Amino acid sequence: MGNSAADFFTREEIEKIKLAIEQAEKLTSGEIRVHIENTCKGDVLDRAATLFDKLDMAKTELRNGVLFYIAVKSHKLAILGDLGINANVPQNFWQSVKDIMVDHFRNNEYTDGLVKGITMAGEQLKTYFPWQKDDANELSDEISFGKK
Repeated sequence: MGNSAADFFTREEIEKIKLAIEQAEKLTSGEIRVHIENTCKGDVLDRAATLFDKLDMAKTELRNGVLFYIAVKSHKLAILGDLGINANVPQNFWQSVKDIMVDHFRNNEYTDGLVKGITMAGEQLKTYFPWQKDDANELSDEISFGKK
């Protein structure tokens, strides 16, 4: 792995993750973002919440954004859903997604784990926020990378 968080995944792996986001969002009006950085020194949920705001994820019309946050060198993961989502999904849903992702990560299957988590989120979002024919993509599908 290089020094930059952007070097953690290959170009092909990044495209696979982006495609998973695009496919998940074809099922739902929900918005999914992925942010990757090297380290997270404090609480992982606090860092994810800061990035959630920084990435304007609370600005979706239905408050249905989901952030997958990974600090690769710190081995930290958080999945953060906006208010509209968390009011609907089962209480343990994000933990169950996280557990499946971590199982993949333990086997160095980072791309597959992230794709699986994104797919699971899309399926759950479809239940509560089905895709509408006038649906607009409110947030970028590009992975964002931190400098940390």
